[in-house]
Amino acid sequence: MKAWFKQAGAGLRVLLVFTVLLGVVYPLGVWAVSRLPGLEAHAEGSVVTVDGQAVGSSLIGIDPKPADPARDPYFHTRASATGDPSTSGGSNLGGFSDKLVQQVQERKAAIAQREGVSPDAVPADAVTASASGVDPDISVAYADLQAPRVARMTGLPEAQVRELVQQHTSGDGIGIPGVNVLALNLAVAAAEAH
Repeated sequence: MKAWFKQAGAGLRVLLVFTVLLGVVYPLGVWAVSRLPGLEAHAEGSVVTVDGQAVGSSLIGIDPKPADPARDPYFHTRASATGDPSTSGGSNLGGFSDKLVQQVQERKAAIAQREGVSPDAVPADAVTASASGVDPDISVAYADLQAPRVARMTGLPEAQVRELVQQHTSGDGIGIPGVNVLALNLAVAAAEAH
């Protein structure tokens, strides 16, 4: 019986030590590191604010939904496999899945109709869902495809909209040029307001 109490006491001490280390010290350490200059914005979700109001995140792409579908002045992000912008996730559908092929064809037809182009003109990233479903960037080709519609809906000259696309094109991430949709939409809204 004495050995049992000795083992139980050792187990309780280990439990208390690891509870303090992993339940208090480690979370406080992670929080302290997140306060270091240069990391704070990422730790807080990379929130983008306009006039003191949060309008989105520079790292999370949410497809904008126009109040009036007939007047769609926004650039759109990549498709989400979940179909729900509040959740993240891909699909388990493979390249030989009939369901995936059907989804891609439906997206291609919808985007071609929205942009007034042939389905063959729709770039691949416009119709394929990303692994996370919340990519903040689109390809330059997809932004260029949307520029005429955005210009028409906002009343801005198409050349100005294309210039805004070029200004918001970067090689962040893996080095492939991409356009941050939130930053571009905010720039278009600012240009439209002037």
